[in-house]
Amino acid sequence: MNSTTIKKDLLASAVVFLISVPLSLGIALASGAPMISALIAAAVGGIVAGALGGSPLQVSGPSPAMPVIVFGMVQSMGWQTACVATILAGAIQIILGKSKVARAALAISPAVMYGMLAGIGITITVGQVQAMLGGTPASSVIKNIARFPHHLTNVNIESLILGFMAVVILVVWAKLPKKIQTVPGALVAVGVPTLLSVVAGFDVKRIDLPHDVLSGIVLPVIPKMDLWQQLITAALMIAMVSSVESLLSAAATDKLHTGERANLDKELVGQGIANMVSGALGGYPINGVIVRSSANINAGAQTRLSTIIHGVWIIIFALFFGDLLRMIPLAVLAGLLVYVGAKLINFENIRTLTRHKELPVYIPTVVGVACVDLITGVAIGLGLSLFFTLRRLANAEVQITYGQGTTKVHVNGSLTFLNVPRLMQMLNTIPPGEKVELEIHTDFMDHAAFDAVHGWERSYLNSGGVVSIEEPHEEWYEPASNNEPRFRKSRILSQKATVRRDDPVLL
Repeated sequence: MNSTTIKKDLLASAVVFLISVPLSLGIALASGAPMISALIAAAVGGIVAGALGGSPLQVSGPSPAMPVIVFGMVQSMGWQTACVATILAGAIQIILGKSKVARAALAISPAVMYGMLAGIGITITVGQVQAMLGGTPASSVIKNIARFPHHLTNVNIESLILGFMAVVILVVWAKLPKKIQTVPGALVAVGVPTLLSVVAGFDVKRIDLPHDVLSGIVLPVIPKMDLWQQLITAALMIAMVSSVESLLSAAATDKLHTGERANLDKELVGQGIANMVSGALGGYPINGVIVRSSANINAGAQTRLSTIIHGVWIIIFALFFGDLLRMIPLAVLAGLLVYVGAKLINFENIRTLTRHKELPVYIPTVVGVACVDLITGVAIGLGLSLFFTLRRLANAEVQITYGQGTTKVHVNGSLTFLNVPRLMQMLNTIPPGEKVELEIHTDFMDHAAFDAVHGWERSYLNSGGVVSIEEPHEEWYEPASNNEPRFRKSRILSQKATVRRDDPVLL
């Protein structure tokens, strides 16, 4: 590592630090968690996950996907028990990483993932609008919507001005030239309204951070037995969301640079260790975050040193510059989160899903997450995704053309046990004694489909008919007939990767 690399990493660490602090505080606000817990998690995410994870340039910390889970945990179990859930979630992640199953998370349908994020975005946005109005967010979207009339008639004008100003700055900042955007938009969106509130003497709620930061740390406490079922459920939810988002973020991060590729199993273990450390110190749950990771790469990061140092900056700032944080109005953080939540509802993703006809999975997932809870929404999405996948596999196309003495049958699509009943129904309509030319255009045939076609062929031959079977596309039936069945194998293509450097709007 030379001096140039170190200099670039130091600069990148400063940029990520300026983004991480306000975003982490806002996430703690949305979750009802102690503010210090977000700073602990951001520091641990940078140092521990940065040092031990498998994605060198990924930055970890509190994520906008977590408040939906953590808010309910805090309300029902208290923060100290929630920290125990974070420790257990970390242990689950370590087991999963050591089991080499990390890539399985990438098999989840994009419609489910985008739906989950959009549902979370709606929940955060609707809840934090309440905070911008000067109120306190409720536990669900429906309750927050029901509270709107009350908050609108009892609005705190000063809070609304500050929150609205933060949103406007973020929207405008995203449209400015890239050179200007080297200053993080989140820093400006928090700094300018905060300065206004101090100069104008606004009477608004501000960040509640103890003057002795270390004394404000709330350590975990093992709960009574009657909470353990709820505790295990919460730990599984944290592990699921943290793992999936971290792995997807790591995969996306790989597309933004040409350096070392991510080791997803190692990344999962690193995230698990970081969550265990964060929970043990009274910190918030951690996962890899694409917003910070892309900022890190675009700022010129070369190695994992930038991620680690950004965590060190957070510790120094929390210990010695806490007075600056205590000036920040809660309404400003609410405005920051309204923008973050709205960005999770990605309309480009919706257009892509529309083209691929996956809205029937996406929309119920969004509604389930936003109106019921995260587990229900994701379960609905996974169930529908599986249903539509099976339905597509069952839809092989069978065409029969009758001629003078010759019947031509064309079969297109994957042949599995799911479409055997329809295939046999069609084949059994062919009159006996004909000459049948069966063309099978398929990329897969399972044993049930082979057995059905083979059985029909023998039966038809015994009835006095003639059958010829051709496979112009891929041969599946013929090898199986010779007791040499084929199996679908994964094929690894060796080619040079094309890296596209995107410049996403950063917070």
